[in-house]
Amino acid sequence: MKSTFRILLIGFLFAVQCSFAQKATSTRWKGKQAAVVLTYDDALNVHLDNVVPALEAHQLKGTFYLSAFFPGSKSRIEDWKKAAALGHELGNHTLYHPCDASLPGRSWVSPDNDLHNYTTEQILKEILMTNVFLESLDGQKERTFAYTCGDTATGEGSFMEEIEDDFVASRGVRGALNVIGNINLLNVDSYGINGESGEDLIQLVKEAQEKNALITFLFHGVGGEHNLNVSLEAHQMLLDYLAENKETIWTTTMLDAAKHVKELQH
Repeated sequence: MKSTFRILLIGFLFAVQCSFAQKATSTRWKGKQAAVVLTYDDALNVHLDNVVPALEAHQLKGTFYLSAFFPGSKSRIEDWKKAAALGHELGNHTLYHPCDASLPGRSWVSPDNDLHNYTTEQILKEILMTNVFLESLDGQKERTFAYTCGDTATGEGSFMEEIEDDFVASRGVRGALNVIGNINLLNVDSYGINGESGEDLIQLVKEAQEKNALITFLFHGVGGEHNLNVSLEAHQMLLDYLAENKETIWTTTMLDAAKHVKELQH
């Protein structure tokens, strides 16, 4: 009798555990299988000319990381204001886009733009000044950041924790899915895209769906204007897939995804 009762109790507890697990999974991404964040770096003209209209046609929103001194930022201020008014996120990508020239393959970085030669105070001033610029465009106080070239340190060391209180999250460049419980909002993983096909991009989203994960895409050129580029056709295929699967995929901005992750991981 006791043995039967024990078996029934174990079965009941297992059922309750499964029920809670299913509920947690179903509510993880607003009731969807996965979350997708589309990010675009460097304030390129193609982002305004190609990407924003394509996103709007699909009723999707993207995150655009602007380096304030870049031509595509300062010469198209009114267009960025319009993009923000449509609900697209304007993120911080520093003032001058410094990168660490001491790393392999960085011979293209000029001495005055070498993050390795910066002090931490210098990069912090540059980042905070860019926040002022972005607020003048969209009026927003909450914001996310994207490390330039994925670099997180000056010659004095890491500045990641120094900017933690200024941003809801910061996007990195490591190509990996983001799974609840293990998401580092100080350095969110993303897939840098360069030459992949539409099928390749869709397959990445399907993997995120299978693993109930957040996937972040990192685009530069879309149809040109950058040596890191994805074709218009491939980008369009990805947007088509996301739009056709809105019932199972939550496509959102980095800011909204990060705020949701904070709630879940707490």
